[in-house]
Amino acid sequence: MKKLTPYLMFNGNCEEALNFYKDALDGNFPYMGRYGESPMEVDDDYKNKIMHAEFKWDGGAIMASDHMKGAGFTSEASGSNVHLNLSFIDEAEMMDVFNKLKSGGNVTMEVDEMFWGDKFGMLQDKFGIHWMFNCSGKK
Repeated sequence: MKKLTPYLMFNGNCEEALNFYKDALDGNFPYMGRYGESPMEVDDDYKNKIMHAEFKWDGGAIMASDHMKGAGFTSEASGSNVHLNLSFIDEAEMMDVFNKLKSGGNVTMEVDEMFWGDKFGMLQDKFGIHWMFNCSGKK
């Protein structure tokens, strides 16, 4: 089963933007994690920035983060601030879709196991659309 969720990336003001959307849409944050809470090494000025957030409101949901400084799989460049996140429960199905969408495109992060326990990867398809892939790990 595939689930599609828009993923927004911000240039350091993700929390401000999500609070703005929260007020406008009367939503909530089921999860908001910061770079400093992860095992990744980040500059001190980035530890309080948003690594990943989920935002929900009646009738909708998005995910969001601040761009990761210096990472090759995300960029502060114009055109990379919206990604489409596909969530899977079956890893084989995820890899089948990943391999089809990468044809003629560019893999920006190979699918691998992440510190939060899921398999995750990213690519830009041949039409310039940014995709994220996530398969829930065994809990």
